[in-house]
Amino acid sequence: MEFSVMCKARHVLTLIGSVLNIVLSFIVFCFLDILDFVLCFVYKVLDFCIESEWKNPGSYSAATLDGSGKIIVSEQGETESEVVYLTSTKFQLEEISDTLYSRPSFVTEVSNQLKKLTFDTITITKSTEKKKPTRSTITINSTIVKLLQGRMIGQYLYPITRWSDCDCQFCNSWTYSTKRTLFVKSDGPKDQAKEDVVFIHGFVSSSAFWTETLFPNFSSNAKSIYRLLAVDLLGFGRSPKPNDSLYTLREHVDMIEKSVLEGYGVRSFHIVAHSLGCILALAIAVKHPESVKSLTLLAPPYYPVPKGESATQYVMRRVAPRQVWPPMAFCASVGGWYQYIARTVSLVLCKNHRLWDFLIKIITGNRIRTFLLEGFIRHTHIASWHTLHNVIFGTSGKLDRYLDIIRDRLSCDVTVFHGEDDEVIPLECSYNVQRRIPRARVKVVENKDHITIVVGRQKEFARELEEIWKKSTKN
Repeated sequence: MEFSVMCKARHVLTLIGSVLNIVLSFIVFCFLDILDFVLCFVYKVLDFCIESEWKNPGSYSAATLDGSGKIIVSEQGETESEVVYLTSTKFQLEEISDTLYSRPSFVTEVSNQLKKLTFDTITITKSTEKKKPTRSTITINSTIVKLLQGRMIGQYLYPITRWSDCDCQFCNSWTYSTKRTLFVKSDGPKDQAKEDVVFIHGFVSSSAFWTETLFPNFSSNAKSIYRLLAVDLLGFGRSPKPNDSLYTLREHVDMIEKSVLEGYGVRSFHIVAHSLGCILALAIAVKHPESVKSLTLLAPPYYPVPKGESATQYVMRRVAPRQVWPPMAFCASVGGWYQYIARTVSLVLCKNHRLWDFLIKIITGNRIRTFLLEGFIRHTHIASWHTLHNVIFGTSGKLDRYLDIIRDRLSCDVTVFHGEDDEVIPLECSYNVQRRIPRARVKVVENKDHITIVVGRQKEFARELEEIWKKSTKN
């Protein structure tokens, strides 16, 4: 009897909590819609006053064709948008997520959901009628046009360091080099390595996620066999942070190939990737099917898209559901939906990271290693915003194909690790990968989340990786 009463009470409390979450979310995100709109004009004025250029990120214009034969259009199909530009000698395709310029306000989205429920019967009736074939439409975002035009003529649209970005030597060390390659931290034998391992970090992180945790904990035997290569992704850590980059999947992969695979003469290799890095790892594996010996994915953000849904919009809503609870969902929602609020956060944290580093050292007495914080606040807003939308959201329609290719054409071992308490990427994502690649092994780590799946258990994880590499080499 008491157990039944407790269950009913728990059910009532859960229901009340869900209702409160919905109500608070409605109030908070309506306010954030207004705030982001206001901040949009604030930053436009500041950019104009400081950089002498009036930027209009929300406007659209027709496709452009100039005298040199360059044409730039954005073809928006049913599932994703791709920006195409053509010169007299080259045709290129840039994967631009439509979530960069198509994010309905919270009120609009709620009203659309209500309309959908209200007219559900009418929709069902209409669905039985014969539909006319739909044609893709041509649209273009003026910001993307400017970015592509600037890249075609080899110019930087903005100063190398924008007024809202950090100008310290650490963040701009790449400007002193003519190579313009990614920062790579290597460990192990330089000349006689038998095998290579490429480590790819996650979103708003850096190579320190690996070098400060795993690298010191690999056995001496492993370091004598494997050359360990941890890379800072484009726009993060010590790597270049060009403001004229669109930070697409293509650009990230090309830079990893140029800086790591070509730069270090890597021929065959293992890949260890975390979160966002898993998407890049899959793309690299598809491009180099004969070279990859093993794939180790930590918390891969793979969300199968229901038929008929827009892939980019669906994944954006899964990653950033616009809810105030849990806290990680709220942070992801602010970072994914509100460009100018996110820019303000970047202005406060990233531009002033030296101040935050100093304060944390004072508060903690310099007793706590802050490599995670350093990775989190040492990037630019342009890099984080475009990477989030063009890679995490924008590649959602391609992951099925990538996983199918790895299943059918690659023979490498695939191992997936996921923290049981991960609130950033749900556990179901790893099982989704296993459903697509049946040979993939999923290991759920109890009482660990998105970060502590590595941090805090680095010795154990280092041994697990060594076993994976050893087994893959034997096979």
